[in-house]
Amino acid sequence: MEKPKIKVIITGVTGMVGEGVMQEALESPFISEVLTISRTSTGKNHPKLKEYLLADFFQPAELAEVVKGYDACLFCLGVSSIGKSESEFKHLTYDLTLGFAHVLADANPDMTFSYISGTGTDSTEKGRIMWARVKGKTENDLRKLGFKEVYAFRPGYLSPTKGLHHTLPYYAYIDWMYPVLQRLAPRAFSTLRELGLAMIEASVFGTDSVHVEVLDIRALAKQMNLRE
Repeated sequence: MEKPKIKVIITGVTGMVGEGVMQEALESPFISEVLTISRTSTGKNHPKLKEYLLADFFQPAELAEVVKGYDACLFCLGVSSIGKSESEFKHLTYDLTLGFAHVLADANPDMTFSYISGTGTDSTEKGRIMWARVKGKTENDLRKLGFKEVYAFRPGYLSPTKGLHHTLPYYAYIDWMYPVLQRLAPRAFSTLRELGLAMIEASVFGTDSVHVEVLDIRALAKQMNLRE
């Protein structure tokens, strides 16, 4: 039987998570085309890959025609809350994401939108942890935009994919502990490859998990491995 194939948009590809997700999408038999939207080029050549450079993610209106005809967005762009006020973090997280997503939803209402959130995100938007409230509001309001479906992926620690360019340096000192930590706390640890595979599985075949926690990520990745 011929495999279903979709066209995907990926953001954040010049960061560790986005690069890892892009790698899995380029290798996936279920993905026919990958459009990356970023401020700078990936520097990567691949027959599936198209790039669009967007100078200002707070001004995404120029994407209206560019993004037409795509089936899914894997939104991997994000910043740390460390050292930021709530208003600053909200602007860089909620405002940026919702503005970008509005353009995609208007162009492709049948698109699925997968958002990288984080374990511990606060869906009530009322908890004491600032970043968790902001991420929770972002998740909630994405679901109001009219997409076919929105999936909020909530990874914890991600063991990086070897050989990629944007892995953060400190992983070289701590990732050797991953096998032990994953066994001790399976709800908190997965690999970046599992995250990429899980996002592809949800985009192509769907999932009942609106909030995709770490155990869901690992289960979806296993399902995608079986399909391949």
